[in-house]
Amino acid sequence: MPNVHLLEPLSEQEQDEERKLINSMYRELLRCIKVPMNETDQLLVREAFELAAEAHKVQRRKDGTPYITHPIQVARICIEEIGLGPTGIACALLHDVVEDTEITLEEIRQRFPDSKFPDKYSKEPDPNKKVIKEPKGGKIRSRVATIVEGLTKLDSLHEYQYPQAENIRRVLESMLTDVRVVLIKMADRLHNMRTIGAMTPEKQLKIAAETDSIYTPLAHQLGLYKIKTEFQDNFLKITNRPAYQSLKDKLAETKEIREAYIARFIQPIKTQLAEYGLEAEVFGRPKSIHSIHEKMVKKKVGFEQIYDLFAIRIVLDVEAKQERMACWQAYAIVTDCYKPIPERQKDWISIPKTNGYESLHISVVGPDGRFVEVQIRTNRMDDIAERGFAAHWKYKGVQGFGSQANIFDRWLADLRENLKDKDNPVEFIADFQSAMYVEDAVQIFTPKGDIKILPRGATALDFAFSIHSNVGSSCQVVKVAGVLQPFNYKLQTGDQVEIITSKNQKPTEDWLLYVITSRAKTRIKAALNEEKRLRAADGKEILARKLHNMFKVTVDDNVDQLSKWLNYPNRLEFLCAIALGQFNFSQLKKFKVDGNYLTQPEPAPKQDNETQPNEVGQPTPVKGRSRKKTGLSQAVIINDEPGVYYSYQFANCCAPIPGEAIFAYLNADQTANIHRATCSNAKFLLSNYAYRILKAEWGNVVRDKFETELIITGRDIGRGVIHQVSGCIESLGINMQSFNMSGDEGGLFQGNVILEVSTPEHLNLAISALKSFDYVIDVKEIRLEAP
Repeated sequence: MPNVHLLEPLSEQEQDEERKLINSMYRELLRCIKVPMNETDQLLVREAFELAAEAHKVQRRKDGTPYITHPIQVARICIEEIGLGPTGIACALLHDVVEDTEITLEEIRQRFPDSKFPDKYSKEPDPNKKVIKEPKGGKIRSRVATIVEGLTKLDSLHEYQYPQAENIRRVLESMLTDVRVVLIKMADRLHNMRTIGAMTPEKQLKIAAETDSIYTPLAHQLGLYKIKTEFQDNFLKITNRPAYQSLKDKLAETKEIREAYIARFIQPIKTQLAEYGLEAEVFGRPKSIHSIHEKMVKKKVGFEQIYDLFAIRIVLDVEAKQERMACWQAYAIVTDCYKPIPERQKDWISIPKTNGYESLHISVVGPDGRFVEVQIRTNRMDDIAERGFAAHWKYKGVQGFGSQANIFDRWLADLRENLKDKDNPVEFIADFQSAMYVEDAVQIFTPKGDIKILPRGATALDFAFSIHSNVGSSCQVVKVAGVLQPFNYKLQTGDQVEIITSKNQKPTEDWLLYVITSRAKTRIKAALNEEKRLRAADGKEILARKLHNMFKVTVDDNVDQLSKWLNYPNRLEFLCAIALGQFNFSQLKKFKVDGNYLTQPEPAPKQDNETQPNEVGQPTPVKGRSRKKTGLSQAVIINDEPGVYYSYQFANCCAPIPGEAIFAYLNADQTANIHRATCSNAKFLLSNYAYRILKAEWGNVVRDKFETELIITGRDIGRGVIHQVSGCIESLGINMQSFNMSGDEGGLFQGNVILEVSTPEHLNLAISALKSFDYVIDVKEIRLEAP
């Protein structure tokens, strides 16, 4: 129970105060429930709360609060921000009892049987009841227990090489049983992110990276916009606090000006909507801090050059059959008031996004010549945009909303398909992430006129696999509008595609270059692996004969060790290389026999120039590798282990300098790479290899000088630029090693300056000073090498 602490004995007064606090939070939770609940629903929630409160009564969170406050807050998020009903609320209250207390799943099953608490709330997501079979062995059937089981991290996870990736895989598999598993998991992670301040910095980095890699894209695909946005903002806050705080302060400073402009913009629109009898709510909504930061980085501009800090939203109150007509009528009103920009129009009503999002977006030229984005949607569309899957489910089967009712059904079906044949959890997560952020889609027609919706950028081969795995695997010819096209032809909305198959056709590795959808990649890899397995069987027979003739040993006793000793990633690749004639059997002569097993020859003695830790854990550089130091004497303390020293080196991808937040990545040979917390590779390492991440901090550091290069881009204003830039740097007491500047015909200049700095603060001071010149567009740092 890493995030749970046992409660110290409390006085009677303290116990009484805590009981009052917990009961007050529970009553507030009940007041948040807006859906009607009968006596059975009320009893279910009450019993879940009482069991959770009793199970967690001696536990505290890291911040010192009673642990039961966490499940209560998770349940509240499920109500207010996701919209779950009684069963979901009860499961949220119980989500940690099996993992963190002595309560077992069997006890949950006994106390919350379906016979006592039927899961009959039709508007709560429960899409796959048909796949739930009656438990064997006389077990009591309990939907509550099924969901809680899906939320529990199983004890066997430590046996896996990638425990975090395996955990996410299991959550997704549980979601196929009941989607409420992942919705509650989202609420759990959201509350953990809101209260993450009590954790250590390295723990915060790990959780933030995992959230951004897994939970943020999942929230996007499930349509949980508010939760996704909060995940992203918290990620930026943890990994780049100065940038987050700076943007937060600037948004606060410009709030009054922004609100005045919004009021001025929406007034004529509200007037005309009322004249045409359209009931609507019109308001402005600020963009998230993360999205503003992403835009600044992408466009290489400052905050002052970002003008679309908000969007205008028009939410219409109309009946289902009038939705499209009303949205386009509102569109006409907006374009009557302001000049539209046609190339920036997006119609997600006719073709919704793959996560069910529906809205009509138009950019117009507002007062003072500013570009303003306007989003037009109905109450139903807005509900789905904010609450995603949970809101979508309550419209399923409602007349007038049937066209989008199967969007999430299709997504769940694709997820179920993608989970098959995925032996490597990290590979699955990588494909999963790439499939989550699909912002746009294309509509493709079959020869019979049926419609297939695929992500923009999908190819003809993706289309073939979307029809059926066998159609994709045997695809031989592709015709678009009757014309032959290559497999990698990028599909456009309106294309009519015909697939001609052949039983003799088989996927090749090149096919992986022709597809972008996770479904197609999964099936191609599965087919290739099957081909490899057949080839490996031939290789095994060849190796068996060789081992018998040379050493009189069996292949089964030695093949795994041989593949490892000969530097093959696994036995499959080793045996395939043998079958293809790519292995030289003379390499086996160096091995010796010990009974039924081959033994590896004695390793060569280590050279003097190999890396060895010195008295403070610093590595001696490997021969041939230059690691420039300018009189530096320092140490990195790894994992707070007195007397235990790791041989380490600074990662070249980010080259951290003293004072920056860092972490250590433990290699297979027990050496460590030191990375910056903001390294471009940090998110991947922290989310997929958390078990190899060690705490690292600067120890006895003499703050000497480190070289770094700044690339300055700006508008060429003529004479004086070089003098101003160099003078600015010199005024800060920073030594310039070199400085050159060149211009181009487009009126821009680029300056390259190599500086000697001692701390991140020193460097940031220089960057901020240079950016203060109004003609400077961007200042980019390139760390020359690790110190």
